[in-house]
This record gives sequence, C-alpha cells and structure tokens, in this order.
Amino acid sequence: MKISTKGRYGLAIMIELGRQYGNGPVPLRKIAELNHLSEAYLEQLVPPLRNSGLVKSVRGAYGGYKLAKPPHLISAGDVIRVLEGPIQPVEGIEDEPQPQRQLWGRIRDAVKDVLDTVTIEDLANMDDSAGDNGYMFYI
Repeated sequence: MKISTKGRYGLAIMIELGRQYGNGPVPLRKIAELNHLSEAYLEQLVPPLRNSGLVKSVRGAYGGYKLAKPPHLISAGDVIRVLEGPIQPVEGIEDEPQPQRQLWGRIRDAVKDVLDTVTIEDLANMDDSAGDNGYMFYI
C-alpha cells in the first residue's frame, strides 16, 4: 500500500491542527507555510476532512480550521481512510490462493493496527528534531 500526497498532506493538516488544538482556528495559509506545502493543494483536501466530521471551518477575519473533536479521539487511520479509501495492500485479495491471502491479510491487519492506534495527539506531540529516534512503529 502506498500513501499518496493526499494522505501525507492531509495528515500534515491534522497534525498542525492537533498542535494548535484549543487555541482557536488555524488559517490554511499558516499550515501551508509551516509545512512548506501548497496552500492551493491543501484547500482541495479540507472538504473531505470537513465532510467526514474530522475538521470544522470558522469563517471571518480570524477564521480557519480546527479539529472537530479532541486530537486523542482521531486516529491516523481515520484521516487516511477519508483521503485514500480502504486500507488494502492488495486488491482482489479474496481471489488469491490461501497462503498469499493469509500473508496479505496479516500485512493489512498490521498496517491497520498502526494507523488505528496512533492518534493525531501522538503525532502532534512528536518532536520533529527526533529524526529516527522518535516514535517506533512495528509492522
């Protein structure tokens, strides 16, 4: 399974909103600047996040976006599913012979487990300077 820029940038939005949780709405422009991303591209990712109930928009001069619920209640898997669809390492797994089907199923379950147990709060609290010494994910 390969996560596209939609999933990666969507997580960047959610992580920044998690870092700013409780401080009011965050303009998309600020998120784009902090993450060196295209604001225009981020604008395309917000509607599905809003429609799924993960973010709320606030209008006005001091408007922007904020998380719709606390960051510890939103998993990375929630975001990835909204932007990427179902978590599947292989399409048509049911047509595979039993040994391969078991392997693909175990891989899918391991990826789901990581994505569903890591929250936006976990990601927001990770130190960017930690490099490879940060959070360890086992698949």
